[in-house]
Amino acid sequence: MTYPIRIVGQKTVLREFTQEDVDDVLGIIGDDKVTTWLSFDSRGRDEAIAMVRGAVERAQLEPRTEYYMAVTKHDDDRVIGFVRIGFAGVEAGKLGCATAAGEWGRGYATDAARTLVTYTFQELGLHRVSAAIGPENTASIAMAEKLGFAREGVLRDHVFTNGAWRDSVLYSVLAHEWTHQ
Repeated sequence: MTYPIRIVGQKTVLREFTQEDVDDVLGIIGDDKVTTWLSFDSRGRDEAIAMVRGAVERAQLEPRTEYYMAVTKHDDDRVIGFVRIGFAGVEAGKLGCATAAGEWGRGYATDAARTLVTYTFQELGLHRVSAAIGPENTASIAMAEKLGFAREGVLRDHVFTNGAWRDSVLYSVLAHEWTHQ
């Protein structure tokens, strides 16, 4: 695929990050309400700059190692979240996503995840996509199950965040199971 990628979902648009997105990204990764559910603690401006710079640089790699996409609304180019498929193993990817707390409950994360997973199966030819979710993150677990991901088991002490080790519940979906195009 050529750079830059833009994928239109039902509610969201997934696009490549630009340096102009730093403030929007900081509003997400610097918010304790959001990072409580992520695999890292809240981050500051320098880390937001580095995150965006890294995403921009990795998007230009050939071959790509990930699709780390900014999530926007159809009528507004501001970043309200991000969704990522990082390649892991043979024809496999790991899904991750986050949405600004002010946008929770509106279906943006579900739409962004559905849109990117569909893209990875249809356009990139992946066989498997997995997601590791904190056991208390009921919203993300519900989203994974709504999208047809199957629970595989628990990864014990999988991430160190918020000052403690945390388990993750592993979910996955295979290309032939994907029905959410």
